[in-house]
Amino acid sequence: MKKISLLVAFLLTFLTVPAIAADDKAAINALVDGFHAAAAAADKEAYLGHMTADGVFMGTDDWERWAMQPDFQNYVAERFKGGTGWTYKSVERHIAFDPTGKVAWFDEITKSEKWGLFRGTGVVLKAADGWKIAHYSMSVLVPNEAWVPISDLAKAAVKRRDADKK
Repeated sequence: MKKISLLVAFLLTFLTVPAIAADDKAAINALVDGFHAAAAAADKEAYLGHMTADGVFMGTDDWERWAMQPDFQNYVAERFKGGTGWTYKSVERHIAFDPTGKVAWFDEITKSEKWGLFRGTGVVLKAADGWKIAHYSMSVLVPNEAWVPISDLAKAAVKRRDADKK
């Protein structure tokens, strides 16, 4: 009888884990999609509400490391003040979990009709009130065949910016 109980417990554990992961995956997809939708709607409260209180947003420029408080909150408030946000739609996303199921990370390709393709990567944490984004990083995707001219432009811009600082 003890062996049967152990077998049942073992099977229940391993049969319910995929269902929990599927629910969590759906919740994370909804979280990140909602994050992008709130940005497109310039909804400051909803947008910032998708992140942890100590979250970090990494932009595409080398100096854009925005801690949630106060930098990112101030930036978002100013940027959304006129009712205009930014629109990025996810076209591909991958999600992975740590063994505890309380931490996950994702990478996605997003598309902006205005600016093209980007890669977003993030870390999400599971709290009592659901998943929250603790870290989001955005980078511009540059096709390999366009790399040399883009690199030359970027190096020239950094050189000009550094000269202006002197």
